[in-house]
Order: sequence, then C-alpha cells, then structure tokens
Amino acid sequence: LPHLDHRNRGMRTRLGCLSHKSDSYNDFTAILPDKPNRALKGLSTEEATRWADSFDVLLSHKYGLAAFRAFLKTEFSEENLEFWLACEDFKKTRSAAKLASKAQRIFEEFIDVQAPREVNIDFQTRELTRRNVQEPSLSCFDQAQGKVHSLMEKDSYPRFLRSKIYTDLL
Repeated sequence: LPHLDHRNRGMRTRLGCLSHKSDSYNDFTAILPDKPNRALKGLSTEEATRWADSFDVLLSHKYGLAAFRAFLKTEFSEENLEFWLACEDFKKTRSAAKLASKAQRIFEEFIDVQAPREVNIDFQTRELTRRNVQEPSLSCFDQAQGKVHSLMEKDSYPRFLRSKIYTDLL
C-alpha cells in the first residue's frame, strides 16, 4: 500500500498550504491548527468525501473550512465565510462589556454600507441588523448570518464541490 502513503502525503501538503492563517479578521482564524502536518496525519479521503454530505458538515470540519476558505479567496468572496465565523464567535461572548464592542466591530467590518468586507445582504436585513446592534444581544446578527449562510450554501458550496481545490483532495 505504498501508493496510499504517497497520496496521503500529497493531501497533507495541499491541505497544509490551505490552513495558513487568513489575513482577514484575525480573531476568527484560531480554528485552524498550529501544526497542520501533525493534525493532517489522520485526515482521510473519506473525511474529505464527507464534506459533500452537507454544507454544515463542511463548516464543522477544520480542514473543510480551510479548503472552503481557500476556494472563496479564489472567487474574492471570503468575506461571507469570515462574517459567518465572526457571528459564530460572537454568539459565544459571555461578557456584556465585550458584547457591544464586538457587535459594533462586526457591523462596521461586514454589514455597514461600504464596509471594508461588506457582505451581500438586502436592505431590510441590513437595517434590521443596524437596529439590533444598537442594543446588542447574542442573536443580533442571526438574520444576516442566516442570509449569508444560505447564499454560501446555494451558491459557493456547489461550486466548491466542483472545484479543483476540492476534487484534488479526493
């Protein structure tokens, strides 16, 4: 079975390149491992194949997330994933003092018109989120996050599954 070892080494190399930290919204890149080669030793083709089961399976796997992020960068749309990850992190905020500043930072980076990493959401969702951020709660981004999740699931995810980035892992 030496051909499988060679294939696994190739997969580790490709995924290792994908797992480097993103230069965007640095607080949310901590989900990627510090030592990708050690962590990738256990990654199998079967695991990568499972990413096609559902979008949420892909998002729940650290290397699936890294591969999807790399794909989105090629499409210049990684802000959608970065926003979704920022919202996931935001929901874990337990300090009331940090809630308002985190909410404002996410809003200014992703939601506000002309935000540096503006996500594509409709006017009503943007305005609802603007009002929600005035009195932030753990759910203040839920509608916007849901719209972005749906957009990625219906648009980017099927293209990812057909992409060279993904098919090369199989």
